[in-house]
Amino acid sequence: MSADLTPVIAAGTRWLLTAFPPAPGAYSQALAEAQARQAVTLAATLRYPAALDAELLHLLGPGGSARLDWLTGADQGDDTGDGWRTWVDETVVSWAACLLASPDLAADAQHLADHGQAGEVTRLTRPGAREHDAAPLLRHPDLLEPVAALHRAQLLDLLDKENVALG
Repeated sequence: MSADLTPVIAAGTRWLLTAFPPAPGAYSQALAEAQARQAVTLAATLRYPAALDAELLHLLGPGGSARLDWLTGADQGDDTGDGWRTWVDETVVSWAACLLASPDLAADAQHLADHGQAGEVTRLTRPGAREHDAAPLLRHPDLLEPVAALHRAQLLDLLDKENVALG
């Protein structure tokens, strides 16, 4: 993974955890964060596979969270300290939601990005009861659907094209 994607990964992870909070407790918070980070990292790796892509991202900017906030009804309150929201990439978050909702899709995505760039994604591809208990909202396909639906077709198209190319 390119270090240039770090702000997008951090912002996407934070957005997911803000929109779909974990169960109470420090352990649940840490486990939910690990799952969200794995999903966002894998999605960002797929979206920005080359160093040039990351450079263009920094030049043009990721777009921010406004549409996602509107879609989920997220209350931003006062905007003080919410500068991180400008680093949210809507497509990356949408793809991450798809990956969180479907371990099979996450496994397919991992195979595509399997050059070690996405890092460890076991909590994403093989979630157990602990992962679901720690992040019931973050793992609930129906709750994720409005966000996942935004750019699911683009993700599926990418995975299909790569599967045909590899097959």
